[in-house]
Amino acid sequence: MSQIIDAKGKPCPTPVLMAKGAITAGESAFTVLVDNPTAVENLKRLAGNQGFTAAVSQAEGGYSVAFSRTGCVSCEQAVSAPLPVPGTDWAVFVGRDTVGDGDRELGTNLMRMFFYTLSQSDDKPGAVLFMNAGVKLPTLDEQVAEHLKALTQAGTEILVCGTCLNFYGLTDQLKVGTVSNMYDIVTRMQRAGKVLSL
Repeated sequence: MSQIIDAKGKPCPTPVLMAKGAITAGESAFTVLVDNPTAVENLKRLAGNQGFTAAVSQAEGGYSVAFSRTGCVSCEQAVSAPLPVPGTDWAVFVGRDTVGDGDRELGTNLMRMFFYTLSQSDDKPGAVLFMNAGVKLPTLDEQVAEHLKALTQAGTEILVCGTCLNFYGLTDQLKVGTVSNMYDIVTRMQRAGKVLSL
């Protein structure tokens, strides 16, 4: 019988970390119980990144996500995705919706100009990571969202903190990017050769 991990009521990114712990411990099949769709999406993404399939079903009080190892020749290769060579990949961390602490209108315009300039640059980041008030940009700011769409078309990964979206009531207003979690965002920062913070 596979292991059952009860992560209902646990805040992000605890369900992902609990599942990652089972994977690290060598479990090839286990089930995680959660109570919200954001956790389900986070777990499905973890499964795909770690060489597992994830079967989702409705369970009492939430959802059941059954992990099972895919039939790979070398599961170790699936678990350990190659990291970018330091200096060849970089990320932008956005924890606010304006640039600087001065005038708000000026800060808003500067943020829009930053993302426009970034989208036109030859050296685009591998990822843009949004947390706290930064999540207002890919949800409420049409101009920034358009610049982010241009970045995604060029291969930039856009990760947006799901807990932050929920806090601001913006989960249903995300215009571009992937609803993510602290585990994925921290991992993406660790893989970057450098991280620019706004």
